[in-house]
Amino acid sequence: MTAVSRYHPALIALHWTLAFLIIAALALGAFALVKIPNTSPMKIEGLRSHMTGGLIILALMLVRLAIRIASAHPPPATTGDRRLDRIAWASHRLFYVTVIAMAASGLTMALQTGAFDAVFLGHGEVPADFWVFPIRSVHYALSRLLMALIALHVVAAFYHAVVLCDGLLRRMLFGRRRAAPANPPLAEVR
Repeated sequence: MTAVSRYHPALIALHWTLAFLIIAALALGAFALVKIPNTSPMKIEGLRSHMTGGLIILALMLVRLAIRIASAHPPPATTGDRRLDRIAWASHRLFYVTVIAMAASGLTMALQTGAFDAVFLGHGEVPADFWVFPIRSVHYALSRLLMALIALHVVAAFYHAVVLCDGLLRRMLFGRRRAAPANPPLAEVR
């Protein structure tokens, strides 16, 4: 594939859409749903939004992964520090794994607890306590890992924009995907 200066427009749209949806789902789960008693009718409404969002995120993430694999993308960026470059390489891949695992654990929890039937089919009840199901701990741990990855991603973006001033963020903005220079600086990740 020919080297390009920006990601595919579909990847850019999915990146920003997923960023919004993931942050919204994390915020709804971590700050709103935990405060609503499981016996409240509002819990069903909150869970419906959270679970629908999670299913949409899973579908979009799988589409994003397929487009990422099939499309030309810019050469790997470098910070000039091999350790930071390795962290960047690993964290980008860990994003995909964590988001997909998070959605899968949420779906598993919804099915194991009967919440799927209560929320989407209108029969059954939300369990009195989700924490009695081991999958709840997995979902929680993945949510905290995802929050840490988002924080790392934002800090790295600011590092590139403010410290390195390397224009890296343009790669994830809409614009012409001109061919990249013949010998761009590549990160060596081993």
